[in-house]
Amino acid sequence: MVEMIMPKMGESVAEATILKWLKKEGDRVEADESVLEIATDKVDSEIPSPVSGVLSKRLFEEGAVVKVGEVIAQINEGKESSVAATAPAAQSNGKAEKPAAIPTPVIATPVSTPASVSASSVPRTSSEGKFYSPLVRNIAKQEGVTVEELERIKGSGMDERVTKNDLLNYISTRTRTTASPTPPKEGLSSAFTSSPKSTFGVIPTFGGGGATEIIEMDRMGKLIADHMVMSKHTSPHVTSFVEVDVTNMVKWREKVKDEFQKREREKITFTPLFIEAVCHAIKDFPMVNVSVDGTKIIVKKYINIGMATALPSGHLIVPVIKNADNLNLIGLTRAVNDLASRARNNKLKPDEIQDGTFTITNVGTFGNLMGTPIINQPQVAIIATGAIRKKPVVVETPDGDTIGIRQMMFLSLGYDHRVVNGALGGSFLRRVADYLEAFDSKRPI
Repeated sequence: MVEMIMPKMGESVAEATILKWLKKEGDRVEADESVLEIATDKVDSEIPSPVSGVLSKRLFEEGAVVKVGEVIAQINEGKESSVAATAPAAQSNGKAEKPAAIPTPVIATPVSTPASVSASSVPRTSSEGKFYSPLVRNIAKQEGVTVEELERIKGSGMDERVTKNDLLNYISTRTRTTASPTPPKEGLSSAFTSSPKSTFGVIPTFGGGGATEIIEMDRMGKLIADHMVMSKHTSPHVTSFVEVDVTNMVKWREKVKDEFQKREREKITFTPLFIEAVCHAIKDFPMVNVSVDGTKIIVKKYINIGMATALPSGHLIVPVIKNADNLNLIGLTRAVNDLASRARNNKLKPDEIQDGTFTITNVGTFGNLMGTPIINQPQVAIIATGAIRKKPVVVETPDGDTIGIRQMMFLSLGYDHRVVNGALGGSFLRRVADYLEAFDSKRPI
């Protein structure tokens, strides 16, 4: 009997929510075949079976929140389920045989639900026999969905069970109406006093504020918010800025991008060039590639670069390029493109979003000149690259100073002032800028 364990899905991630079971108890599963879908604040992912066999026991229902390291299922490596395999043996030759030993099931301690989102009056099982998970019941309570409405929803889960997505899709299209309109107050038009809530929950208000809309954060948004607040509480953030002349780098990329894509079948962006410069600077200033454990500083002898990637939902995820300093520019380009593509399609593996030692975020993608990024704990520094813009600047030449049009960009470094002081942070940031400005415009691919 093999136990499936809830994997670690990223640094600082202690638990995950089971979104959907893809296999029922008794189903045959092959090694590396997806068994269930889970979600954290970092990533939504499918968990594969570690072996081939039969899914004999599922220890948690859909919607359950499970801690990292807990057993979530048991797989029998035999060809048939334990129930099917033992039944014929008990009947053979009319003799009762000693049943095979059944392993003691591993029961994980469920995570308690806060009182504010405790299970509603919706029963676990409806009069028609439909089962509703705690997550579905909690959402129904928060959104005012009645039992009768739940019973009308066609579920997409196993045995037509209503899943979280089924309920959220229903809520997004359902028209809410008030139980009874409030009688208009004297002197006010009934159009302002008896209008029901709209489909999107816009509530007419008065005074200087105007109409408002209340939107509940989604699951990932809530967890990211908690992570950001935790980072600010943990580290005293300081941000330094430099302006960088990246004209040579821009010209080089413009010159080689078509040939590069034709030869390597990869688009080359500025991101691998930034990562390359950061890796060089980290080797010069290794004390920015550390983490803090109480009063101890843990110096990382490896350089794993996390790159913040925007998802279609608007959230960010940070896939990690392991040992980035050991990759050449072609290797970095392949890694950047591959991770970014799979991040946007929820295809990242758990180990691809953890163990980062330093993070890069490109705020220039959104047309921003600069930003003050929040440190991705437990790292101690994060660099933001701004938009590249043409500007008139003073250019030093052997014949004296002149005004030229150059490609300029702001870099900003957010760092943990407990262990990275202004001298170290400023020097490191300046060194990254120096590497970018010294880029060889005649560099071969």
